[in-house]
Amino acid sequence: MSKGYSDSFAADSRSSAIPWGRPAYFASSQSVFAKTDLSRISHADKIALFKQLLYNKIHGLAFSPYMDGQSPGMEISQQQIQARLEIIKPYCDWIRTFSCTEGNQHTPRIAHDNGLKTMVGVGLGEDHEMNELEFKNAIEVARSGHADILAVGNEVLLRGDLSEETLLDYIQRAKHAVPDVHVGYVDAYFLFENHPRITKACDVILINCYPFWEHCPVEYSLFYIKEMYHRAQRVADGKKVIISETGWPNTGSPYGGAIPSPENALDYFINAYQWADEENIDIFYFSSFDESWKVGDEGDVGAYWGLWDKDGKIKYT
Repeated sequence: MSKGYSDSFAADSRSSAIPWGRPAYFASSQSVFAKTDLSRISHADKIALFKQLLYNKIHGLAFSPYMDGQSPGMEISQQQIQARLEIIKPYCDWIRTFSCTEGNQHTPRIAHDNGLKTMVGVGLGEDHEMNELEFKNAIEVARSGHADILAVGNEVLLRGDLSEETLLDYIQRAKHAVPDVHVGYVDAYFLFENHPRITKACDVILINCYPFWEHCPVEYSLFYIKEMYHRAQRVADGKKVIISETGWPNTGSPYGGAIPSPENALDYFINAYQWADEENIDIFYFSSFDESWKVGDEGDVGAYWGLWDKDGKIKYT
């Protein structure tokens, strides 16, 4: 997740899934919307549900190979990528990557070697030269058969890094270069309403959904993410909608009504994946590992979105 999601709109803005100030939306209890009323079961039972969902394999995980003390800008070895994938591969079918430079371009091939499917991210931003290198490497990855979905850009409209025209050009270039690969673009769910040309150009709609960053209390977050998903679905014109990121931090400062805690993160994961299983929705959970370098960009919650900690130890078990 980029810093842009949390900075781009207030909770009561028109972009929010549910306008804040309308308590009727939150009048019903969580049990109305969730398969399991988590308020009525023990912590041990929640742990059992978490293990069942994870050990049966979730759809996908957002994957960055950085370890403690590392950050983008550093070259990552193929050995480190393999070691990090070894930890998570028993628990998911797909991974989502974010870059095709600095060693990250090797991740899709290594993931395929480990039996995982790949959503390959093209890391676009304000640097035109770096964008072209990312794009070139991503096309090489896709032509080599290691991209099951090619995600051209992540939240660049949200951040204002690229114009719609420039992004559209990248998407069209990718579709022309690898016509047999599904090409999409990743952004906050509401931007697919705001940019119909981008929505039309994509083969698949890839949406980031964060009730946390819209100040939503965890007990209403399942209803909230459903609204996010359905808004994107309504403008998708029948195309598949995939939740390319969602998650909840287990440590840090409250963000409005959204409270980071291990219990809330556990509840959010269980609700999201029970819903995904019921309605056959593909969700990439953010994230696989805690990443210390994100504290600067995202505040004190930034480093604590992983299902595994920075040392590769699984949480909530």
